[in-house]
Amino acid sequence: MARKIWLPVIIGCGLCFSFLALLVVGTYSAAAGLAGGGGGGTVTLAKGSVPAIYQSLVQKWGNLCPALNPALLAAQLYQESGWNPRAQSPAAAQGIAQFIPGTWATHGIDANGDGKADVWDPEDAIPSAASYDCELASYVKNVPGDRTANMLASYNAGAYAVIKAGGVPPYAETQNYVKIITSLSKSFAAPVGRVAPSQQAAGAIYYAQQRLGTDYLWGGEGTAAQGGRFDCSGLTQAAYHSVGIELPRVANDQWNAGAHPSRAELLPGDLVFFATDLTDPRTIHHVGIYVGGGYMIDAPHTGAKIRFDPIGSADYIGATRVTRDGAAALPTAL
Repeated sequence: MARKIWLPVIIGCGLCFSFLALLVVGTYSAAAGLAGGGGGGTVTLAKGSVPAIYQSLVQKWGNLCPALNPALLAAQLYQESGWNPRAQSPAAAQGIAQFIPGTWATHGIDANGDGKADVWDPEDAIPSAASYDCELASYVKNVPGDRTANMLASYNAGAYAVIKAGGVPPYAETQNYVKIITSLSKSFAAPVGRVAPSQQAAGAIYYAQQRLGTDYLWGGEGTAAQGGRFDCSGLTQAAYHSVGIELPRVANDQWNAGAHPSRAELLPGDLVFFATDLTDPRTIHHVGIYVGGGYMIDAPHTGAKIRFDPIGSADYIGATRVTRDGAAALPTAL
């Protein structure tokens, strides 16, 4: 996750402290000013949230029925396989949508018209996942409550359980699944209004500011044995851990910890990401914490120290506004 950009930022210690102090205060001010943001409308995918090779499939098939949308479908696929079309679980679930053989035999479709319903082919598996979701939604269409929540609950517990319970059944696993997918879907949906500010941002910035000048260490998580040193994602993970939010260890997994504000809407505390392919978040190789004014605090690369860097390089793919629910929804292993 090393970066090859050497752009020294020479800032005196007193100026550093004043700069960050203002940003921390500014974060709370921005939060107060934007708290009323929201919006509605048709769900489309956020730029760069889905690998380009799958984006048109997810966008098309995610609109198959009213209970489904592209962001929800993307969240399910990411949760199931992390976009890996060759994924296979110990329970024999297969492909990008993780169908078990019996379910695939009943619900797999030949969506690309090549004469074969192939669980390993995303052109069949992604449409099949959407078709299966919508079939479940049709089974529970007369059940009271939110139609999307009932569909997701049916996916986890079966349509009969939802019908019998008159809504999402009182199973912890099912209720958690509904919350995880709905929370995770926000990281795939293009915002239709202002993205809600993070209440934990100021604390994360303060943590990172205290580590300015610390040597970079590949794989560093700031432990005593490592001399308190970090790599890029180790620093962002520790910064948000300090305010009670648990992020994954790897930068491209942290990408899905919340919604994606546009560059013009960045606020201090947002995570900013850099990738080798701007159409594929799986190629993210670096992350920093935005502090305002076009700068971030980051752990850049071997031989460098934690410092301020500009975010204006060509490999900038986007930003994530971390939320507690978004981070908690991320799969623990992909």
